[in-house]
Amino acid sequence: MAKNSKSDFIDIHSLVKTYLSKWYWFVISVIFFVGVGYLYTRMNNRPIAVRANVLIQQEDSNPLSTEMGGMSSLFGSKGFVEDEVFVIASHSLFKNVAKELGINKLHYVRDGFLKGHLAFPEFPVDVVAPGVADTLMSTLYFKIKVNEKGLADIKVKVKRETLADVEDVKLPAQIHTDYGDFTVVTTPDYVKGKKLKTTISFTGYDVAAEELDMEVRARRGSKKSNVITLALDTPNPLYGEAILDKIIEKYNERGINEKNLQGEKTAAFLAERTNLLSGELNESESAIQQYKERHGIIDVGSEASYQTTKKAQMETALFNTEKEIALLKLTQEFLSDSLNYSEMIPMTVASGSVQSGINAYNSLVVRRLDLSQNAKQNSYAIRQLKKQMDLVRANLANSSEKALESAELTLKNIESERNRALGKLSNIPTQEREFINMKRQQEIKQQIYLFLLQKQEENAMLLANSIPKGQIIDDAFSLSEPLGVSNKVILLIAFVLGLLCPPAVIYVRKLLRSKFDTKEDVERHVSAPILGEMCTDRSGRSLVVSATDTSSATELFRLMRTNLQFMLGGEKDKVVLLTSTRSGEGKSFIALNLAATLSLLEGKKVLLVGMDIRNPQLANYLGINPPLGLTNYLSTSNVALESIIEPMPGVKNCDLIVAGPIPPNPAELLASKKVDELFATLRTMYDYIVVDSAPVGMVSDTFTLDRIADATVYVTRVNYSTLADLRFVEQIYEDKRLKKLSVVVNGTASKKGYGYGYSAKSARK
Repeated sequence: MAKNSKSDFIDIHSLVKTYLSKWYWFVISVIFFVGVGYLYTRMNNRPIAVRANVLIQQEDSNPLSTEMGGMSSLFGSKGFVEDEVFVIASHSLFKNVAKELGINKLHYVRDGFLKGHLAFPEFPVDVVAPGVADTLMSTLYFKIKVNEKGLADIKVKVKRETLADVEDVKLPAQIHTDYGDFTVVTTPDYVKGKKLKTTISFTGYDVAAEELDMEVRARRGSKKSNVITLALDTPNPLYGEAILDKIIEKYNERGINEKNLQGEKTAAFLAERTNLLSGELNESESAIQQYKERHGIIDVGSEASYQTTKKAQMETALFNTEKEIALLKLTQEFLSDSLNYSEMIPMTVASGSVQSGINAYNSLVVRRLDLSQNAKQNSYAIRQLKKQMDLVRANLANSSEKALESAELTLKNIESERNRALGKLSNIPTQEREFINMKRQQEIKQQIYLFLLQKQEENAMLLANSIPKGQIIDDAFSLSEPLGVSNKVILLIAFVLGLLCPPAVIYVRKLLRSKFDTKEDVERHVSAPILGEMCTDRSGRSLVVSATDTSSATELFRLMRTNLQFMLGGEKDKVVLLTSTRSGEGKSFIALNLAATLSLLEGKKVLLVGMDIRNPQLANYLGINPPLGLTNYLSTSNVALESIIEPMPGVKNCDLIVAGPIPPNPAELLASKKVDELFATLRTMYDYIVVDSAPVGMVSDTFTLDRIADATVYVTRVNYSTLADLRFVEQIYEDKRLKKLSVVVNGTASKKGYGYGYSAKSARK
């Protein structure tokens, strides 16, 4: 479809003109958006970033841990940072923080119009309800207003339901609700004689912990670091710093308690074993004493010196082996006792495979203890750790059994070698050998006893010097600048949005509209020349043109007349056909006044013919009712032409032929040869003939009449004709179905300068 060349470019002048015509839209839009921006800045306090950093200890700096072997894992020598992130942000820890700080109650104090702040740690009014917060799962809102006299209006709401509403009560005041009894009290920060508006949100500790979980962010500093960063954004930095400091405090307190609990269990185990060995050691010493007395042995050292020098190597090997066997048996005894399933193995053996198994098992016990504090017993992580512990425990039992068998075999070999050495010493009495065996057993028990005493002391020292895993790098601190956009920038953005919104609305309206609203829209969609435009006339008259009238409507019709004369060209072009797409576009009004305008030309006779015989309107516009009309003339042969021609009321040199009665066969009547004969005659009688025909979008009568016309005027109407109608006009123009087609835009707004805007380009088309 051919388009006006102007449609390929952005018409800046037209845009500016459109925007200027809607200047009040811009004023309203700017006021609205700036107002919304101002309200936003009043209602929303910019949050301040609060941060804290904690280093999780990975290495145990205690010098005793090196000598304790597998027991070092008891005291948290290694930290699992990812697990610690979960621990430090756990629900139970947050619940303790909420309980100690009392942040299940948040106090919002009104400072002025739509302005308020979160009051912490000082607030003027508080709500007290002992025991309620432990089980409360909803959030109650206490809206409190206190006047100068100290009388308060209190309203309690949960969601949209009002639980209580009391007025003019003296504080402290007790409020009864379905959730329990609450007492509203003043605090030392309350100022007497001053109005107060405050809202207190009261919730349970569990709900407060859930809210903390959403507000507080805990994350690892980086993949390779052992630092946990805590972050909280809040309008009150004191509130945020108190929360983060308390989280770190409760985390470290929890870690120390866990370590002390494990140390106490270890101490109990060591005490039990030392008591048992103490009894056995006493029995061994008593047996030696009785043996000496029974066999008369006085100086054991001098008597054993010879044997010691001969069997030093064998004795040493024998002692170490038997000690190893005893430790392995203790380990097996510990593993066989189901009560020790979750306890650490406090043994250090010479066997490398067994000792590595003990260390691995102790590490798994520590991890299980850490996770069990926050995870459920049947959770996936706990079950996986239990499987690993069972596997390591089974492997450890097998390793210790094999190590014990190996040690016993070694012991037999050493005893065999020793017995051969003893066989060569025939002068050593049997009593001496028995005494040495008894002495050796006593020394083994004594060594084990001393070893356990040493571990008992080390454990006590570590309990007295427990250090938490979390080393504070940065206490909670607030950043200097608030987060988000400043109030000035928000107001500037609101101002810019206020300027941009009207053009956007205008553009969207243009995209979504189905009708056009300016002459320029017609020019962009239709290639046919624009004959003229007609402003909206509010006088109520059908005939607005007269010789003495200088109104905008009259000037526009005169401009239309001038353009029409260019369109017609020669003297033989006399018949002008007026049509439209649909009824209501002002076709008959334009035809009536165009004919009256042509009649104002000196010496010109004009005839207006009403050929819209399906819906005739000319007689109604003029308020006349001639007895005969065009249909009478065309349908019969006994009606003379002179009998249907009437002078137009109030207009000189202009005659009128009305449509007449509506016929049953309008299409056949207009296609008859009598129409051609009629217009051949009328051409000899008049200088201009204006024909008001039917709308082409509804019937085909106008296309039938194109044969008698010299030019066609197509009437469109602003905010009535659709863009589809303009495309229909363009199609007719391109197909040349109507002669010398031009367009009139009806219903435009009245403005100054009418009569001076017609372009030569439109006249030439």
